[in-house]
Amino acid sequence: MRHQQSENIMEKEPVIWYDKLNRIKALSICMKWKEREILSEKRRDSRNRILRNGESQRADGRYMFKFLDAAGKTKYVYSWRLDRNDKTPAGKQHDLSLREKEKLIDADKFRQTVPEGGNLTVLDLTKKYVSLKTGVRHNTAANYKFAINLIAKEEFGQKRIDKVKLSDAKAWLIKLQEDGRGYSTIRTVRGIVRPAFQMALEDDLIRKNPFDFQLATVVVNDSVTREAITRKQERQFLEFVKNDAHFCRYYDGIYILLNTGLRISEFVGLTIADLDFENRKICIDHQLQRKRNMEYVIEETKTSSGTRLVPMTDEVYDCFRRILAERKKPKIEPMIDGRTGFLYLDKNGMPMVALHWEKYFQHICEKYNKIYKIQMPKVTPHVCRHTFCSKMAKSGMNPKTLQYIMGHSDISVTLNTYTHLGFEDVQDEMRRVCNQ
Repeated sequence: MRHQQSENIMEKEPVIWYDKLNRIKALSICMKWKEREILSEKRRDSRNRILRNGESQRADGRYMFKFLDAAGKTKYVYSWRLDRNDKTPAGKQHDLSLREKEKLIDADKFRQTVPEGGNLTVLDLTKKYVSLKTGVRHNTAANYKFAINLIAKEEFGQKRIDKVKLSDAKAWLIKLQEDGRGYSTIRTVRGIVRPAFQMALEDDLIRKNPFDFQLATVVVNDSVTREAITRKQERQFLEFVKNDAHFCRYYDGIYILLNTGLRISEFVGLTIADLDFENRKICIDHQLQRKRNMEYVIEETKTSSGTRLVPMTDEVYDCFRRILAERKKPKIEPMIDGRTGFLYLDKNGMPMVALHWEKYFQHICEKYNKIYKIQMPKVTPHVCRHTFCSKMAKSGMNPKTLQYIMGHSDISVTLNTYTHLGFEDVQDEMRRVCNQ
């Protein structure tokens, strides 16, 4: 009955009902616009710019963006500028604008970058990288330990990895040099930190590697180049050793180093079994090292090319013969990783190592320079290797032959690092060529 009555009323007064419906619709639309205006007014900044979802401006004028990270945690970023074209307020530190930071956050979400670098510091990252380097040689392990200890003492080591910028990385290396660290030390540390950050990049912990730059463009290479001694200096040095009452016992070993190009770790690792006197050749297939804890170890040669057969000259042959003839037989032959019969033993009956010979060379040079006015440059076992290589190159030895004898994996090392030419060498070569 009521339904029929309402229909009857609408039939009698259609215009009035139609007008009422229109007013209701109009009122609803007005309410919606009012709500939108109110909302938009709440989300405008002090310059009347509409703010996006998550954006707001604090009472002090600083902008804030609220978002959820990949782990679902609420995070905030701040900036004194909303847009990149805004000016930084006077007295405030310049930073990325809020919307630039929002783009980076979106990019991280797209790439699934772990927020805040996984909360790893530079020290944490370096330790994690080193922990994954298994089976390394003890020298490499010692370098890792050294780098970690150095980073642990630096304020930079406590910096979160995602906060490290390119300029921060460069500034830290410059600081190390200003603190007295040598170029080789800085190169060693950077050689560990750089791949550690590369690992973080590949693990989506950071956006880019801040250590991806040329070291020489940042710090000064103040390392001293190991120069070969001249033939005259070589003769004087050997003559002095041979005639010295104390150091003459090392003459044969020094002569061998100067005339074979062996690495000192290869030389001290030689055993009687490695000397083929019948065919006059030296078998190089290992090296002897001693760790800081005084543990002796036999390792493979530095590179695969380091395994080689080095010919003996007549003089080198005689030196080896004298070394064996004068070698005192110990009560118990020391055995290192199954090898025995080492050529030189120390006072404790253990094989001599590189450190022994480096000290001998140092004391010889000091004594020589106290006696003679014309000083002898620094001579070390490695300088002997440089000297041999330069001497062979100047004598016209085929570069590939020299590369084999030196045990270099790349001929550029042979030509660029171990061959030293002076003006007299160039002059002699020009005369030889021109007179042909």
